[in-house]
Amino acid sequence: MSKNYVIGFPRIGEKRELKFALESYWAKKSDFSEVQKVASELKKRHWSYQKDAGIEYISSNDFSLYDNMLDMAVTLGAIPKRFQDLNGEELYFAMARGNQNAVAMEMTKWFNTNYHYIVPELSFEESYKLNAAKIINEYKKAKQHGIKTKINIIGPITFLALSKRVDRGDTFELYAKILPVYEELLREIAELDDTITVQIDEPIFVKDLEPKVLSLIKPTYDKLALISSNIKIAVISYFEHSIEATKILLNTPVWALGLDFIHGEENLESLADIAASDKVLIAGVVDGRNIWKNDINATLSLLNIITQSVNKENVLLSSSSSLLHVPFVLQYEEKMNKEIKNWLSYAVEKLDEIALISKIFFEGEASLDAKEKALLSANIEANKSRKSSTLIHDKKVQERTSSIIKYAREGAYEERIKIQKELLGYKELTTTTIGSFPQTPEVRHARRELKNGNLTQDAYTQEMKNYIDNCVAFQEECGIEVLVHGEPERNDMVEYFGEQLQGYGFSQNGWVQSYGSRCVKPPFIYGDISRPKPMTVDWITYAQSKTEKIMKGMLTGPVTILNWSFVRDDMDRGDVSEQIALAICDEVNDLQNAGIKMIQVDEAAFKEGYPLRKAKVQAYEDFAVRDFKLSVSSARKETQIHTHMCYSEFNDIIATIEAMDADVISIETARSGNELLKIFAQVGYKQEVGPGVYDIHSPRIPSVEEIVKQIYSLLEVLPKEQLWINPDCGLKTRKWEEVKPSLTNMVEAVKRVRADIIPNAG
Repeated sequence: MSKNYVIGFPRIGEKRELKFALESYWAKKSDFSEVQKVASELKKRHWSYQKDAGIEYISSNDFSLYDNMLDMAVTLGAIPKRFQDLNGEELYFAMARGNQNAVAMEMTKWFNTNYHYIVPELSFEESYKLNAAKIINEYKKAKQHGIKTKINIIGPITFLALSKRVDRGDTFELYAKILPVYEELLREIAELDDTITVQIDEPIFVKDLEPKVLSLIKPTYDKLALISSNIKIAVISYFEHSIEATKILLNTPVWALGLDFIHGEENLESLADIAASDKVLIAGVVDGRNIWKNDINATLSLLNIITQSVNKENVLLSSSSSLLHVPFVLQYEEKMNKEIKNWLSYAVEKLDEIALISKIFFEGEASLDAKEKALLSANIEANKSRKSSTLIHDKKVQERTSSIIKYAREGAYEERIKIQKELLGYKELTTTTIGSFPQTPEVRHARRELKNGNLTQDAYTQEMKNYIDNCVAFQEECGIEVLVHGEPERNDMVEYFGEQLQGYGFSQNGWVQSYGSRCVKPPFIYGDISRPKPMTVDWITYAQSKTEKIMKGMLTGPVTILNWSFVRDDMDRGDVSEQIALAICDEVNDLQNAGIKMIQVDEAAFKEGYPLRKAKVQAYEDFAVRDFKLSVSSARKETQIHTHMCYSEFNDIIATIEAMDADVISIETARSGNELLKIFAQVGYKQEVGPGVYDIHSPRIPSVEEIVKQIYSLLEVLPKEQLWINPDCGLKTRKWEEVKPSLTNMVEAVKRVRADIIPNAG
């Protein structure tokens, strides 16, 4: 037996096959049967990868056409009323993406990752009914391919905790309605095989839970674990420690507990209790969230510590979380610096690491064959190389960070905003966008041709300028008041900067799923960070030369660059963030010296970097606020600083947002109504706010009347003097035929509202 375990596997495909199949179907270029065909092939291939690597516990139902939380909602029959006249794939994708008749369900970040999940909507009046077809069929399909899988499902406590009540109640009041559906699901699963392992994901257990939630753990798992004697239940948590839940679960009949020892070192404190219970420990010791090659000797030392308490026979070696959060395979990284590539490990390589470590640990190094011995030797050499490489350390960067004096810009907000309004002359309810405009096939083709050497830099630059010309012309024609250049030259809001910063690496095929078919290709930080030259000034000043209106400079903030990158694990994250902040600070200064009067420093990922445990929050906030302020500390009083945050709950961090001291913040509110905005009014937030008036993650085009209604709902919370009007987020993923009418309707809606509430508005 291999005695190893993988919590979950990437599903988008090694060449993003699922993405392209989905987008072709959504564009009505292919039938849904093509999506099903691609999905079937990917599942088969992914199971085979794991089996061939020597993985014992391989998942089914970790694959999804959009999102696992959405899948669980469908499984439980949690279908919002507005979609209940739909069926099949039309229902499924309407829930995720909306349609012309109904807005999509809310989407938010999966704990502290850059993965987004669809938020289930629950209400007390609804009844819930099992639909286990996907789970059952996928298990049977794997068996046809000769692989007996474990079945992954989202646990009932996590499902309830991450759902929302549309009738304003507590989701846990629906526990008695939801748990029986889980019981029925397990009874159906029990019919599939003589013995079967069910992985129940309960990542909510790593949060600081209220007593009422903790009190549900024992009755839940007392029931579920006794549904059938042929089911072995493994309760899995990840991303942090789950000490409190572990103590309770050890007193239930579950077979195994999965704990993250990479991001939750405190789980070591539970070892004695686990040993006394004689339960199986699924030990997450290979990082499922970062791309650095595992230090096998260090991992073996950690396993030795674990098995000083827990019987070795009761341990399975595992990834710390699903491998969904790392790229698929290193095979296609043909242009990467070979020294740096040798330090990396993607999902497929992590399978080999898990298999190799488990063989060494359980069978001894003497059991290795020649190929395995070579892998071990290469691992040891790669880790030595990384520690000593001259690519890592830059004395100039270290000296600069150690001598920082100025950490904030000059002038209080009240003084700055008075100067800015006089100089910039913008109206109440000023219209703008968040930054990016559609990345057309032509733009992507030009970028690809440049990278492949088939297009000269001059020709590429001209194509991008043509796009900017058209983008500026459309905004002026449409009536947008504060313009953006559209970002055609940017592949990704973080990767673009990573490619221009020293100490950053980037990949050809390091794609990671963000939501649905949306993938990002995060850069990785391997060494000290510096900015060799300006990164955006030429593009922004060119765009400004094409209009008399204000052109916003667009930058990504240091905390978002940090949180959306794979970060070096040999240095404190706060120290890395500070280095990035200095690079952005230099860029802000160059932009304002080039005549750019508004500069947006996006912190879209600010909230997702928060530690999952309250005890660790202060340390994060200290460096995150420090480094945002440091990044704009070069801005003069008259330079207006904007920031953008998306898909976050702000109630618990509003004081931190105030401390960041941006002049204008734009936020997502379209899917969540006014709930996110109310906290700004409740605390007396002084700065200006741009709440999104329509959802850009859906292809539907909002009507003028709809946006008018949304603006009036915003005015119920904040005064017109404080409000900007903009979409939820950047428009990169949308098509021009969606963007143009949507923004035209947004501008018209503002005109109508101004005419109604502002005397002599024009």
